Amino acid sequence: MATYAVGDVQGCADELETLLEHLGFSPGRDRLWFVGDLVNRGPRSLDVLRLVARLGDAAVVVLGNHDLHLLAAARSDAGLRAEDQSLLPILEAPDRESLLDWLQSRPMLHHDEALAVTMLHAGLPPQWDLETARRCAGELEQALRGDQSAMLFEQMYGNEPDLWSEELEGAHRLRFITNALTRLRACDSEGRMLLKFKGTLAQLPAGAVPWFRAAGRRSAGARIVCGHWSALGYRDEAGVLCLDTGCVWGGALTAQRLDASALPVQVPSRQPTAQFGDC
Repeated sequence: MATYAVGDVQGCADELETLLEHLGFSPGRDRLWFVGDLVNRGPRSLDVLRLVARLGDAAVVVLGNHDLHLLAAARSDAGLRAEDQSLLPILEAPDRESLLDWLQSRPMLHHDEALAVTMLHAGLPPQWDLETARRCAGELEQALRGDQSAMLFEQMYGNEPDLWSEELEGAHRLRFITNALTRLRACDSEGRMLLKFKGTLAQLPAGAVPWFRAAGRRSAGARIVCGHWSALGYRDEAGVLCLDTGCVWGGALTAQRLDASALPVQVPSRQPTAQFGDC
């Protein structure tokens, strides 16, 4: 049995299908980990959801910011933005509710004891060790699946608070957890999340660092797999494997085997080349 982690798909179903062929993936034998953002911006988000949901236990999916935005648009008053029209086929599909139910039941963080690997979409603030991250992810999952999830979706947007404290409560606490797990790329010298930053390493503001280079990061030593940062590209540094290679922007879709030493497998994008955005 092989276990592969796959970067942000974002509706690029053609590339995902080709990637599975290249891997020789068999759902009866192998496992796929998806780092989140299955949907949005690409041309076939509905097909991606259907494909991955059909894999059943052969697929492990954590939620990304675009997945949460789809749920917010469907199950609250958040609504769609002009750039989110690729989500309409999902919202209009006859199997919409079963797909949304499946997506909403996915975790925010996945930890595999046997592999000693943790998967999440974006990053961990420097104040969190792995135990704190798992506990906070559990808090968000409970809210996501509860009777008040519509309120969560309506209140999750925004960039504040940007610094962790155990004293955070209610919507502020859940917003911070959501932003950390699904939007974080970089921190300032005080450990504050710089959520507006979307650029390359060379474009980091003075004093800012990628979250995985933050001084005193309490999750150091853990093996972590993530996506989200398309402008960063493939990177394996300090125990952190970054797999978003910007397929939806004309880059590639990347998979990395986790249970054995192997080179990454990449499928070139069939999408028009564009400047990397908020992936």
